[in-house]
Amino acid sequence: MQASEGGDQKAAISLAKKEVARFSGPDECSRTISLNCGTLALAYGTLAGYQILDGDRIAGEGSFSSAKRALSLTDPATRSSATAMVYRDVSEAFWKVGDRARAVAVFNEGRAAGADKWLFMSSAARAAEQRPTDRQSTDSH
Repeated sequence: MQASEGGDQKAAISLAKKEVARFSGPDECSRTISLNCGTLALAYGTLAGYQILDGDRIAGEGSFSSAKRALSLTDPATRSSATAMVYRDVSEAFWKVGDRARAVAVFNEGRAAGADKWLFMSSAARAAEQRPTDRQSTDSH
């Protein structure tokens, strides 16, 4: 986190990849063992955020997809919190690079995926709640 905050996304990505590797083994997260699936999802979400901040949207989206797969294997007791953290981190990364539409879309996807209240701490949460009022008189005819 310090590397990313200091602007060294390459170092942050390298460290996040080590965390992913640490928790991605079959003894950590699989269809039969879900012990660290939430942690793996968080690691992938963090990696996705750093990749997006580094300008590699394709890698970021790939890591985000991996995070979602790990979330699907996460214990239901912790899934909503892990979901919120993953989607919030990815949404914030898109927000910071100026892709507001994708940030809001990720926020909305997280809400639909069952994320808990942590998701609403994102910048996109406020934008998602602002609905355009373009349908003024079309509904009354």
